[in-house]
Amino acid sequence: MRRLSTLHLNTERTWRGGERQTLYLAEGLCARGHLARVLCRADSELGRRARASGLEVIEMTVHGELDVVAGWRIARHVRREGYDILHMHTSHAHGLGILASALCRGPRRVVHRRVDFSIFRNRLRISRFKYRLGVDRYVAISAAVKAAMVADGIAAERIAVVPSGVDTARLDRIEESPAAVRRVLGLELDWPVVGCVAHLAWHKGQEFLVRAAPRLIARVPEVRILIVGEGPRRAALEAEIRALGVGDRVRLTGFRADVLALVRALDVLAMPSVMEGLNTTLLDAQALGIPVVATRVGGIPEAVADGEGGVLVPPRDPAALAEALADLCADPARRAALGQRGRAWVRERFSVDRMVEGVLAVYRELVE
Repeated sequence: MRRLSTLHLNTERTWRGGERQTLYLAEGLCARGHLARVLCRADSELGRRARASGLEVIEMTVHGELDVVAGWRIARHVRREGYDILHMHTSHAHGLGILASALCRGPRRVVHRRVDFSIFRNRLRISRFKYRLGVDRYVAISAAVKAAMVADGIAAERIAVVPSGVDTARLDRIEESPAAVRRVLGLELDWPVVGCVAHLAWHKGQEFLVRAAPRLIARVPEVRILIVGEGPRRAALEAEIRALGVGDRVRLTGFRADVLALVRALDVLAMPSVMEGLNTTLLDAQALGIPVVATRVGGIPEAVADGEGGVLVPPRDPAALAEALADLCADPARRAALGQRGRAWVRERFSVDRMVEGVLAVYRELVE
């Protein structure tokens, strides 16, 4: 295949799963001899990490997805460089990319979709237009995301399913030992520790883990529960922890830069989401040999084989969540068996290389 020239738009300031996957893809394309540039906000963590990785980065000030000036600048850059592929990785990048493509001609347009929300959630009805105009192919990270898009009227043949990837080499390079991480957090080595690592947003469902805490503590009195991350739901979660009187067992850690080392220090990872596209934290945990308890929603059953790397429970059910967590906390042998099977299962099916090759197959179909 000839060398491809690709531009990757990502408008997020913060660093989450989608930004990591954007970086993995750009790095993987460059490693295969293709050109991959990242266009992002001037103050973004993705830009900083992409530069540190040796990628070419174009920084731009963006004021929402209807920023005509930013769209015109992107169009001017695309015309000048003559890209084969314009790949949009976020919702606002999608809007800006469509705006830019209306001002220039040339590249094939690809949009990544990582959530299983309806595309019609936007009150301004912008999605009704941008999902019907100017996109050659969508890449969904799970069959569940594709199904949600098809239900909203997007033709199935326009959507390719390419699961997110796990960088197993990066996981194997974690230096901090679980014991060291626990010491820093003030956790005893013999305490069962349950953790939830996610943006504190409504669809991640952390309140159901908080509500499960009294029942879990009653069965496993020494358990400690860590809720890792930041987001708009923090104040509400703090209030619920106080109301339930579980502040001595449940801790909000805030954002942690050592999140993978922290995950490896857990006994069980909990993911009580009410909606979910796939969830790379579940993949990371299993690849590290940490068993998971997660809800049976969205793409999670594609990320976690029930009884292989973890246990699936109904969403919005604190009692079922507590029982599954308590059973694992009380059974080290079962935790070890689930961890071993989950590690093998994820490392075989969800590598970064498979993700990059899957996206490249979409590119090839478009340009050839």
